[in-house]
Amino acid sequence: MAFTLRKKEILIDILQRLPAKSLVRFLCTCKSWTDLIGSSRFVSTHLHRNVTKHAHVYLLCLHHPNFERNEDPDDPYVEQEFQWSLFSNETFEECSNLSHPLGSTEHYVIYGSSNSLVCISDEILNFDSPIHIWNPSVRKLRTTPISTNINIKFSHMALQFGFHPGVNDYKAVRMMRTNKNSFAVEVYSLKTDCWKMIEAIPPWLKCTWQHLKGTLYNGVAYHIIQKGPIFSIMSFDSGSEEFEEFIAPDALCSSWGLCIDVYKEQICLLLKFYSCELEGMKKIDLWVLQEKRWKQLSPFIFSLDYNYRTIGISIDNRLLMLRTDYNRGISNLHLYDYDFKQVLDTGIKLAVMKYGEIEFLYSTSY
Repeated sequence: MAFTLRKKEILIDILQRLPAKSLVRFLCTCKSWTDLIGSSRFVSTHLHRNVTKHAHVYLLCLHHPNFERNEDPDDPYVEQEFQWSLFSNETFEECSNLSHPLGSTEHYVIYGSSNSLVCISDEILNFDSPIHIWNPSVRKLRTTPISTNINIKFSHMALQFGFHPGVNDYKAVRMMRTNKNSFAVEVYSLKTDCWKMIEAIPPWLKCTWQHLKGTLYNGVAYHIIQKGPIFSIMSFDSGSEEFEEFIAPDALCSSWGLCIDVYKEQICLLLKFYSCELEGMKKIDLWVLQEKRWKQLSPFIFSLDYNYRTIGISIDNRLLMLRTDYNRGISNLHLYDYDFKQVLDTGIKLAVMKYGEIEFLYSTSY
C-alpha cells in the first residue's frame, strides 16, 4: 500500500513539472491519468508551481511572418501581414505560431494573458466586438455572450483580462466612454459565463477626463487617467466592484512615453524622459505603488544612440524595451534586467500596426 502511494506521489511530482501542452497528450493515456490531470487540486497545484517559479514561460509576440519587411509600411495598397507566435523566454527561438482559433484571417489583438489563457478581440474595439477566451495549449475556446446592457455607441473602449485569486475566477473588465463623458463598466465572469454592468460609479469619474493606458493584476484593473493637468491611477476591483484613485507622482507631466505594468508584484509606472542629468544620455524613471504611496526607483539611463521605449514588464520582472525602425515597420525587442543593469537583444522583431495616430506593438509573457 505504501509503495503504491509513493509511486503515485512520484507520478504527480513528474506531471506537475510538465507544460500544459504535454499534459494534454497524457489525457488519453488511461482513465486514472485523465482523472488525476483533470482534478481541480492538480490544476491548482500545477498553476501555482509554474507561476511562482516562472516555469514554462514564453514571450507572446506580434511580428511579421518572415521577421523582415521590405515594403513601405505606409503604402495603403500593400497588405500588412502579422503573426502571433510564442518564443522561448530563454533562447528566444520561435516555438509555435498562433493562428486565429476560429480560422479568421482578420487581425486580432490580445488583451490579457493569465495561466495559459488569453483574451482576444478586434484591433479597434466596439461595443459589439466578439471577445474570446482562448487556451492555445489545449486548443479550447470560449466566446463571451453579447452584452445586453449596452445600447449606445461608445467613443472609447478599454478591455483587460486576468485571474482574480480572491474569488478564484477569471475576469474580463470592459470600460467605456461616450463623447458626452458618460462612463460604463462591465465585468465578465468565466465561472458564470455572463456580463454584469457596474451601477455604482464614483463621482470623481463623472467628469471630463482622458483615459490613457491600463493593466490588470490579481483581478484589479488599473488605468492611467488625466483630468486637466493632473495624472492619476484609477483602480477597479472586479471582485469587490470597488473603485479607488491614486494621484500619480508630480514628475508625470506628459502621457508620451508613459507605461503602467506590474514589477515584483507591485503596480509600476514607467516614464521616458528625453532630458537627463548626464550629457548625451536619456533615462526611464520608475515608480512602484507601495501601501498606496509611490516609491521612486533608480532610473534606467542609456545613450542617445539607443532610442529605447518601454511597452511593459515580463512575468520574470524584465523591462520589455523597443528600438523601432519606422521605415521598415519593425521594432527590435530588448529585455532589460533591472537588478543586474543588463540589456539583452532577443533578436525578435515586432510588427508595428498603425491606424492614423494609433499604434499597436505587442509583447507579453505567456
